[in-house]
Amino acid sequence: MTSSNKRLEVQTEDQTPHKWCVSLGEEAFKRFFSQINPTVHKVFGDGSLFSPLLFGKFFDPSDAFPLWEFESDVLLSHLRSSSQNTVDWCQTGEGYVLKAEIPGTGKNNIQVHVDKGKVVEISGQWKQQRDSKAHDWRCGHWWEYGYVRRLEMPEDANWKNIEAYLHNDIYLEIRIPKSQQGRDLPQGKDVA
Repeated sequence: MTSSNKRLEVQTEDQTPHKWCVSLGEEAFKRFFSQINPTVHKVFGDGSLFSPLLFGKFFDPSDAFPLWEFESDVLLSHLRSSSQNTVDWCQTGEGYVLKAEIPGTGKNNIQVHVDKGKVVEISGQWKQQRDSKAHDWRCGHWWEYGYVRRLEMPEDANWKNIEAYLHNDIYLEIRIPKSQQGRDLPQGKDVA
């Protein structure tokens, strides 16, 4: 079996200033998720990086989350015990690594964007808008058409050198190197 690795372009210029302006509230998510749609459940279900319930309680994925302040074993223990985990992250002496399974929704159009050097944003579209000329899908009820996860960057991140890879069109890997000052600091416990 051959493995295909594709390097993704990490965007740093934002052309959509009003994206994610509509918050995904818990009640709206419950109504949306109650649909009998297998794609919705795969994209936003247990263990998905894009699930609002990934971290054990409801958290809007369009709000930035300080992921690297937590150990994955602790934060995802409820998913690991049921073998539903499709995301993992760690910190090494050189940087930060995030690995996640991307929901299988056909051809992947995943995007990685760095917002003002402070937030790394992972998004993609799982369903086409009927009237795509009306406005960008990310400006309205974005969850009806796509998915997002916004993560706060660690303070010692070298955001200008982030690399993103898509393995076999299924697995996303994001590597965020540490700045030189971050590499020189004593290391805490590394997470595997």
